[in-house]
Amino acid sequence: MGSSTALKELQRDLEVQANLLSKLQKGNPSLISPISLLTLLIETLTLESSLGENELVLKELDLLKEDANVYKLIGPVLVKQDLAEANANVRKRIEYISAELKRLDGSLQDLEDQQNSKKSAVCFLD
Repeated sequence: MGSSTALKELQRDLEVQANLLSKLQKGNPSLISPISLLTLLIETLTLESSLGENELVLKELDLLKEDANVYKLIGPVLVKQDLAEANANVRKRIEYISAELKRLDGSLQDLEDQQNSKKSAVCFLD
């Protein structure tokens, strides 16, 4: 009779862990951050694209001479900008984008760790 109770308890634990894993994989906000895996991946791709564009702009700015005219598009207007200022702005953007990519990589790793721990818990109960 004791083994029957233990078996039922084990089965209940397995169901609870399987439900938690299922909710985690579906992106249930009560178990993980509200940002789903897909959203994180899309945001990462967008930032990587922006990083590539900014690195290309920085290379182009490095090719210019000190007396070159640099313009920045603000709305429908081109505004003259100092080369050093443009260089500094692009470098700051690259730093910011790189920091955001590191943050997103950390979030993705946390999400993977959560999923793996739930999978391990379910496999352990089997």
